Amino acid sequence: MRAWAWLDAPPTLRLLDQTRLPQEEVWLDIRTVDALVDAIGRLAVRGAPLLGACGGFGVALAVAQADREGWDAARTASEIGRVRDARPTAVNLAWGVDRVRPLVGAGLAAVVGAARALASEDEAANRALSRLGADWILSRVDRPALRVVTHCNSGALATTGWGTAYGIIHELHDRGRLELVYADETRPLLQGARLTCWELTADGIPHVVQPDAAASGTILGGHVDVAVIGADRIAANGDTANKVGSVALALACARAGVPFVVAAPFSTVDLATPSGDAIVIEQRPADEVLTCGGTRLAPPGARAHNPAFDVTPHDLIAAIVTERGVVEPAPTPGVPLLPGLAPEAPRP
Repeated sequence: MRAWAWLDAPPTLRLLDQTRLPQEEVWLDIRTVDALVDAIGRLAVRGAPLLGACGGFGVALAVAQADREGWDAARTASEIGRVRDARPTAVNLAWGVDRVRPLVGAGLAAVVGAARALASEDEAANRALSRLGADWILSRVDRPALRVVTHCNSGALATTGWGTAYGIIHELHDRGRLELVYADETRPLLQGARLTCWELTADGIPHVVQPDAAASGTILGGHVDVAVIGADRIAANGDTANKVGSVALALACARAGVPFVVAAPFSTVDLATPSGDAIVIEQRPADEVLTCGGTRLAPPGARAHNPAFDVTPHDLIAAIVTERGVVEPAPTPGVPLLPGLAPEAPRP
């Protein structure tokens, strides 16, 4: 399954519109910076690793548009900055832009080549971390077939291919070690109910969808063996930001003695962010809370608090899985966790 494709003539980033799933599969042909920023902002494309690829290809779109419309260097740089800043919490988007942007002077072909390489590396990372995560879970949970809870969507739709937390779930299923997946419906756009369940159905993986508010009770009731979620940013101390509702799972897992596992490619690690306190949390439109299907639910004058993400402290996380290995966060506040996995360090 792929949620994206790059077409060379004319330069086009083709994206599966995830706001239209599961009712219909509609593809968007993105040829301008405006169109890409709009798609990112309204979650037509989403998922931290896929946003990283969109960052790289977004630079290519800006270069192609600059050639067509005669932009100068300053305008081109400004438009690339708009792509980089389209979503503040997911570090991968900025990472993808920053990795490809130095090649702008070398021309469109060089930028596209770098973006393609970035995408290929992400899929390889997803498959590697899925194997590592499954190994870690099976070494610590003594049950023939596991019951897993997951939050939001972290599968092929959220990545360049295969998935992160979903990839671990898929790996457990392929090994015959998965009994059932509890998929949280997940705000703000029901990414779990619409997207994760769509992927689970396509992959033949047994699952049920549950309200976000039910997840803690499911865990405390003894119905879950492990929680596996993705991440949009991992701070240097191991705090992680993920879709809003994630920290409630972590708190319930801590009380129930259930491992809480975060899975993401190393590109999601932001060593420049010391802790979760420094992560900017995106605020979504109030209408997502105050209305439903265009009908207002709350009384006139009501205001909304609608964060798209929350932060899970590292001492609630049993394991952080990247393609470079598995880290078990120390429970001591303020102890650096991730510098040992910095890019220049040898892989474990």
